[in-house]
Amino acid sequence: MYTLIGTPKARPFRVLWMMEELGVEYDILPLSPMDKAAMAEFNPTGKVPALKDGDDIIIDSVAIMQYLADKHGGMTFQAGTIERAKQDSFTQFICDEIDGALWTNARNTFVNPEDKRSADIKPILMWEFGRSIAALETRLGDNDFFMGDTCTVPDMLFTHCAGWAKNAGFVIDSKPLLALVKRCIARDAYQRSHEIRSAG
Repeated sequence: MYTLIGTPKARPFRVLWMMEELGVEYDILPLSPMDKAAMAEFNPTGKVPALKDGDDIIIDSVAIMQYLADKHGGMTFQAGTIERAKQDSFTQFICDEIDGALWTNARNTFVNPEDKRSADIKPILMWEFGRSIAALETRLGDNDFFMGDTCTVPDMLFTHCAGWAKNAGFVIDSKPLLALVKRCIARDAYQRSHEIRSAG
């Protein structure tokens, strides 16, 4: 039994979706990103999510996703294979270039104190985001998913980021990438996770 710490209305949704894909047992302690004092018990930065596995706590949504995928042998290629290296390359690119731009925008929109924000940075972030989307489309090629015909961690990560981008006003002008997102959203595990998120 795992405990997901953090509301699925934010980044913990990624972990919820992974657990639904893998069919593992879990419960949820739905702390919000604003509950920094309560979250500090699990993560010194106060950021969500965290995952409790027995007496151990794992932090960072992508690290948790990959840990669960490795542990339960699903949604990933095996560590030490060339396929896994390519999969990790997609994951890191999305973390750095897609998630990174969105998170920097969030910090400068509502996360940081008002005197530590810069409204001028958003146009630059949107330009960088657009370049990264174009590069990612090239890397995707004619594949259904980043790793061919197999849905893995980076597909899930990008799909979550796509929803975040839409809400933040960042445009994904790529039919192949939007088609990938549509395939992911159509998955049964995503739909179950979305229902849980909506009910929370």
